[in-house]
Amino acid sequence: MINPILIAVIVIGLIILVSSIFTVKQQTAAIIERFGRFQSIRQSGLQFKIPLIDKIAGRLSLKIQQLDVIIETKTKDDVFVRLKVSVQYKVIKLKVEDAFYKLDYPHDQITSYVFDVVRAEVPKMILDDVFLKKDDIAIAVKSELNEAMLDYGYDIIKTLVTDIDPDAQVKEAMNRINAADREKTAAQYEGDAQRILIVEKAKAEAESKRLQGQGIADQRREIARGLEESVEVLNKVGINSQEASALIVVTQHYDTLQAIGSETNSNLILLPNSPQAGSNMLNDMVASFAASNEIGEAMKEAKLNKKNKES
Repeated sequence: MINPILIAVIVIGLIILVSSIFTVKQQTAAIIERFGRFQSIRQSGLQFKIPLIDKIAGRLSLKIQQLDVIIETKTKDDVFVRLKVSVQYKVIKLKVEDAFYKLDYPHDQITSYVFDVVRAEVPKMILDDVFLKKDDIAIAVKSELNEAMLDYGYDIIKTLVTDIDPDAQVKEAMNRINAADREKTAAQYEGDAQRILIVEKAKAEAESKRLQGQGIADQRREIARGLEESVEVLNKVGINSQEASALIVVTQHYDTLQAIGSETNSNLILLPNSPQAGSNMLNDMVASFAASNEIGEAMKEAKLNKKNKES
């Protein structure tokens, strides 16, 4: 039969052995106290301690942690604004003792410093500068925190101003200003486009007029050449130049009437078209040509007489 005392001793020994062994997770530090006094820092892995004498006072994470702090303050132009500052920090591996014993509530300590720095920096800026210089605010917070928290065993990795939220009425006013600026820019672009369109249209019209004038000139030149040839043909059959010109004009007159009549969508034009109209027109033209020839001959004779007298 097994001795009960031996069993008890074995059980007590196992309990003591189990209580003397403990593990520490990766990126974690364990603080060991002996009779209430700091004894040592144990890093990750399998560790041993004296049972009933040593105890684990606490554990600290060595990972990078983040604390988000929301601060409400006023800018230089009297605008209330809420800022969200994210502080990334970690416990310095060689200063775990300071981090554990010097600060009970590190989050509260960091928050106090962030409030102090932000409320010292933001009132020096107008609202627009707060948006433009948010990195400067973050740098100021990091510099102040590093200097203060280093003695407590904490290293400030980075600080970020992640959100800037002005009062709702201020945001609405800023949106209206932005919308007005965009409308102004759009109006300027539209005005430039209209001006370019007008200029290009004027250039196109000028080019069209030039080409149209050139076409009319070419047309008249060809008409004159055709009339000249017609007069030469009529002269060969005994019709003088005046009669030939009158005959051509009358022919063109009747050709015009025929062209107007052949168009289905032509407008109504009233022209003299009595049976005598053609002969009257021809007689009038012949008389006008004869009169113009007489005037021309008289002017030539006058110039010739004046020239003879001078000589």
